[in-house]
Amino acid sequence: MKKALITGSQGFVGHYLRRELEEHGYAVTGLDLQNGEGVIVADLLDGGCVQRVIAQQQPDVIVHLAGQANVGRSWTIPQKTVELNVIAAINLMEAVRQEKPNCRLVLIGSSDQYGNLGEAGKLVSETLETHPQTPYAVSKKAQEEMASIYVKAYGLNICMTRSFNHAGAGQGKGFLIPDFASGIVAVERGQQPCLRVGNLTARRDFTHVRDVVRAYRLIAEKGQAGEVYNVGSGITYSAKEILDKLCDLAQCPVAVEQDPAKMRPSDTPVICCDHRKLTDHTGWQPAVSMDEILREVMAYWREKK
Repeated sequence: MKKALITGSQGFVGHYLRRELEEHGYAVTGLDLQNGEGVIVADLLDGGCVQRVIAQQQPDVIVHLAGQANVGRSWTIPQKTVELNVIAAINLMEAVRQEKPNCRLVLIGSSDQYGNLGEAGKLVSETLETHPQTPYAVSKKAQEEMASIYVKAYGLNICMTRSFNHAGAGQGKGFLIPDFASGIVAVERGQQPCLRVGNLTARRDFTHVRDVVRAYRLIAEKGQAGEVYNVGSGITYSAKEILDKLCDLAQCPVAVEQDPAKMRPSDTPVICCDHRKLTDHTGWQPAVSMDEILREVMAYWREKK
């Protein structure tokens, strides 16, 4: 039985990834700052600690989810964002290099690395030059560049992703779909008079988190070392289209007001994933529709007290 280690295992994606890997025969251990069943509590910023974990666990596969994933928050904590997204990844790669060099390592990056591509953003392939325009995106590009060095210099078995937006039940606030859904539920409950929103014109590519973790498993199994894979559905929706769909699911009329405080300093007009390389190398295809994502997310926030 193959052994898998998930960093950031207690997060939104980590719970789904554990289930995906276990259902496909992996023995899974988590690594996180938070305790939990099957979780090793460790700080990825402590290089010695990370090395001891890899030496003890000897994983066949590591999927590195841990980090600071909130783009908006990266503007307020840029130093910590770089530390959590770059130094932690270097510590992990160093530990793998020294303790388990044949381990397959999947490092999770972001479509935010591409930046504002203008018309080219309508279909984004991995060959397009990246122009990160947020502290988060810069940190993820740096992580990817360091990984490329470890592949070339040390022959490590690393694949990288540029993952587009993903959503599903369990995702916390700070992201577009859960922010909209939780706000609508608050209006339904009479807890707030309206839903306050930011830019509604930007178009984004959204994928269900179950499809995303299936892509990560397939990359771990079939991806090619040193390659970067876009992970996304290939379909875009504007924030307004998503909001309208969610309002159609609401149990009462929802008043919407624009909030200047929710406008980001840099917002890309459109970005859509070209996932042909991922599909060619692994056979992956997205399976879950936007309507299903939104129904699940609304049900989650209605159940949440």
